[in-house]
Amino acid sequence: MEKLREQNQYEGNPVGLPDNVAQDLARELDRHLASSVVLFHQYHKHHWLVEGPQFRDLHLFFKENYSQVHEQFDKIAERMTTLGLTPSCTLENISRLSYIAQEPEGVLRIRQALEIDLQAERSIASELRKTIKKADDFQDYATKTLLEGFLVKTEERTDNIHHFLGEDSVLVPDYDMAAD
Repeated sequence: MEKLREQNQYEGNPVGLPDNVAQDLARELDRHLASSVVLFHQYHKHHWLVEGPQFRDLHLFFKENYSQVHEQFDKIAERMTTLGLTPSCTLENISRLSYIAQEPEGVLRIRQALEIDLQAERSIASELRKTIKKADDFQDYATKTLLEGFLVKTEERTDNIHHFLGEDSVLVPDYDMAAD
């Protein structure tokens, strides 16, 4: 099969960034892409397998999350091509580049699945912050802005998971119940 270009072959970038900057940031983006693909599959798995009293809420929550993550990794891959590199597409490369671990096969208890999601989202947020700083230092404001938007969404998902993992609670009005 004849290839037009190898996966790691740099083709230049049309936006005027120095070649070394574009290549460095594109490689960073590939790591985010791989990790996002892993997270996407994890959320999809949880969407398929969730059961229990909060089934509907969690089923929809996981669908919203995997849809959001899919949109993000699509934009990451498109930015990579703008920077001159081809995004990783094989499962082998995605597994190798991901900085979050794939969870094991099988059905997990919902709290355990959510804890794994929380840890993955925290790792992604941490790594995004590093790349945002690097993009800012390299004056690649487009990549910086793109990733800042992803960081906001990642932190929102993290906060939502944190609430699902909280203890059951209900706000009780502060009045004398005996008076009723």
